[in-house]
Amino acid sequence: MSNRSMFAVVTRSEPRPMPDSMAILSALAVPVLVLAYDNTFRFVNQAAEQFLGLSSSQLLAMRMSDLLTPDSPLFALLAQVRDADVTISDHAMSFDSPRLRKHSITVQGSPLHEESGCVVLVMQDASAARTLDRQLTFRSAARSVTGMAAILAHEVKNPLSGIRGAAQLLEASVSEADQELTVLIREEADRIRDLVERMEIFGEKPIERGPVNIHRVLERVRLLAQAGFAARIPVREIYDPSLPSVFGNRDQLVQVILNLVKNAAEAIASGGSLANGEIILITAYQHGMRLAISGTDQRMHLPLVVTVRDNGPGIPDDIMPHLFDPFVTSKPTGSGLGLALVAKIISDHGGLVEVDSRPGRTEFRLHLPMLPDDPADAL
Repeated sequence: MSNRSMFAVVTRSEPRPMPDSMAILSALAVPVLVLAYDNTFRFVNQAAEQFLGLSSSQLLAMRMSDLLTPDSPLFALLAQVRDADVTISDHAMSFDSPRLRKHSITVQGSPLHEESGCVVLVMQDASAARTLDRQLTFRSAARSVTGMAAILAHEVKNPLSGIRGAAQLLEASVSEADQELTVLIREEADRIRDLVERMEIFGEKPIERGPVNIHRVLERVRLLAQAGFAARIPVREIYDPSLPSVFGNRDQLVQVILNLVKNAAEAIASGGSLANGEIILITAYQHGMRLAISGTDQRMHLPLVVTVRDNGPGIPDDIMPHLFDPFVTSKPTGSGLGLALVAKIISDHGGLVEVDSRPGRTEFRLHLPMLPDDPADAL
């Protein structure tokens, strides 16, 4: 045996050069941007583009003052960083302007010594944690509706049928004046029955899931909307054509998105902006969104985002915290069950609902799971 065969040959490759600093910043999942001495944008990474809602080419032609009002606390932070030449952090900062509305933002500003007056800003949005808290609230709301639905279905529907039948029998034997009362009893019994039947959809039944082409779902919703309640409102589509299949139930997803589009159309009409109204349907792939599955140590990956956006008057501030609670509505004739149902269906899919609203722009974002490589992994 040769001596050479007794040893493994180890080869060492030359270390690869590190990417430059801008490439590293671009890869970060948190918003990072660089502002020049006059607060013009010098650099934004992809996360900052998503955070600010504008592309890098748009931002690099703007100043921060184009996005925020002059009294924004961010400008005071920038001045302190430049004057003291130190890193400063501020927590729970809010941005409120016609073009940008964000809350609970942690901002860290650091001087960029290589270029005089430049400041590096790192922003972390704490609203994601609030969204998860709201998701738990939505699930609790859905469970409470489920309990009420079960009680109503069991305890109300049977005697209600007897009441309605008795009213029909009386109607044929009473005077004409009293017939109005029997008709009233029958109509009210029908109204209560309809309410109970609407609530029965909140029952805790397992859903059948499989691969769903979300763009076909959206196209179905668009056709239904423009043939009916949104006939006078343009519906625009901004789709990511490479989006993989959603792991979900097609009919339930149609129901969810149709509900959101109907709400958007009604908001535009109620706000008196029908002539300039617009509904936008958006799909996108977003890395990094994961949600714990209740009762397990597993986490659901939610990379598929479906957004329904409208330019109506926005959601009233007093309703916003209770938006997905059952029986909460700003509509004079609304039942307040539509968004509670949205929350339940998305929760049943293991997904997440986010809402941002201000006058002239309301967005409902659905974070949904994609079809797993092995569907048994998601069961």
